[in-house]
Amino acid sequence: MKFNLKFILIATLFTACGIDSKKEGTVQSALPIVGTWELISATSTERDSTFSTFNPKNKMIKIITPTHFAFFNHDMTMGKDTATASYSAGCGTYSLTDSLYTEHLEYFNYREWEDHKFQFVVSINNDTFTQKGVEKIEKLGIERFIIEKYKRVKK
Repeated sequence: MKFNLKFILIATLFTACGIDSKKEGTVQSALPIVGTWELISATSTERDSTFSTFNPKNKMIKIITPTHFAFFNHDMTMGKDTATASYSAGCGTYSLTDSLYTEHLEYFNYREWEDHKFQFVVSINNDTFTQKGVEKIEKLGIERFIIEKYKRVKK
């Protein structure tokens, strides 16, 4: 009887402390997206025009934890060339169900992008992480289909 009571108590505690799989910041997929990723290519399609948005003079990484994502992009001249100096960063929570990855952008140095959600279909092939989806912010007149590819950063 004592064993059954302990078992029921422990099971109840684990159930009460469980994570709601419907909340953002939960991973419901076998895709191993947690880690650090470096951007290796990016394209954008607006209306009927597709073009590369990847700048080899910049370096961008995306860091994905079990609950949050962050991205950092900066020029490789360390800001010395003021004509091309650039820096951007953002972060927030995400959810992942199967291959549907949804970012909720909470912080970004372009503040008008904050508090928007972006849905992507993601895949991983070896050490390449690909995300495809629409970035849309009506009040800014932004609606474009993007494809970004990242390589896993090794320790």
